[in-house]
Amino acid sequence: MALVLHAIKNHKSPLKTLIAAEYSGIHVKYSDNFEFGVSNKTPEFLKLNPIGKAPVLETPDGAIFESNAMARYVTRLKADNPLYGSSLYESALVDQWIDFSSFEIDANVLSWLKPRMGEDMYLPPVEEAAIVALKRALGSLNTHLACNTYLVGHSVTLADIIMTMNLLFAFIHLMTKSFTSEFPHVERYFWTMVNQPNFKKFLGEVKQTESVLPIPSKKPSQPKEAKPKAKDEPKKEAKKEVKEPAKPKAEAAEEEKAPKPKPKNPLDLLPPSKMILDEWKRLYSNTKTNFREVAIKGFWDLYDPEGYSLWFCDYKYNEENTVSFVTLNKVGGFLQRMDLARKYAFGKMLVIGSGPPFKVKGLWLFRGQEIPQFVLDECYDMELYEWKKVDITDEAQKERVNQMIEDYEPFEGEPLLDAKCFK
Repeated sequence: MALVLHAIKNHKSPLKTLIAAEYSGIHVKYSDNFEFGVSNKTPEFLKLNPIGKAPVLETPDGAIFESNAMARYVTRLKADNPLYGSSLYESALVDQWIDFSSFEIDANVLSWLKPRMGEDMYLPPVEEAAIVALKRALGSLNTHLACNTYLVGHSVTLADIIMTMNLLFAFIHLMTKSFTSEFPHVERYFWTMVNQPNFKKFLGEVKQTESVLPIPSKKPSQPKEAKPKAKDEPKKEAKKEVKEPAKPKAEAAEEEKAPKPKPKNPLDLLPPSKMILDEWKRLYSNTKTNFREVAIKGFWDLYDPEGYSLWFCDYKYNEENTVSFVTLNKVGGFLQRMDLARKYAFGKMLVIGSGPPFKVKGLWLFRGQEIPQFVLDECYDMELYEWKKVDITDEAQKERVNQMIEDYEPFEGEPLLDAKCFK
């Protein structure tokens, strides 16, 4: 009996099995006329997988479900298959990276992707946590691949097949070039893998997305309700002169213009400052070497103490920061919610410590002499921090500013877990 794959064609999950089979010389064929949502609800299919989920691999000994288990089965059909490494240790490493790709890569990619495909409810904090966790995992993967072409050994293994398939949807739906450029070794690895002949046979040409998959609209019914009204009105006015419809257009144009004027932000009404914030942000971003001599010196040359103020912040509840990725997510969420102040602020947030509880401290540059009121009103994170205005006449405080800007380590005697910039 041939191995039969009950699955949606070209989905990443069954492709793990098909590519592993191609490397192993095992014949696997798709079942005839499989239709997801129909075929997987039949009594025959439920005998193969009582949960009714696809893919399922039908073998002479019975059915196997869960895509990683299916790929492992096909790989092990060939004795001493190099896809599972050349030693017991390498076999363990293959399993290690399969688990890593499933729990650290695939799980976070799906948490980001499924709401944007309309399969789950879209919740910004959940997406934010998924992206932070995914970046952390990609950073670890990038470090490993900096000195390794493949995940295990010197040739393709099952770990590479499953890792690449778990990265596939991220590259084609979510991760733009600007996102993946932070992980150059992951980029190199992914494009190397998808262009291997045994991958390309099933994937064809893979193209990286140019934009993140948009969030589904929550109000699809509104345009439909508006259209009939527009159709009814012209019918009633059909007997009038042709020029008549021009009036509603003019009125509509006036209505569109009416809401445009918005009250100016109070910070825009302050006296002009000699400090151009964007000029400092460019200097910070473009300085790659001699940071203290170039960027820090440049900051104080640009700084206008009359037009801007500097503030230290310390998280009030550091004893709660017992899990590193949760703490990083917390800081990432704060920076995301500070987006409303991007025109008027620059910030550095440090997560400090080699182990829990982690300390969170920050430095912020704000337009004006006080923390902007609209930031205090709209960003609830602000009340979670103690805020202290920097006295730049105090050399100790000024040096602390320098160290926070340049991610100096050790900071106040402790290593940095992470440093994030708001610019």
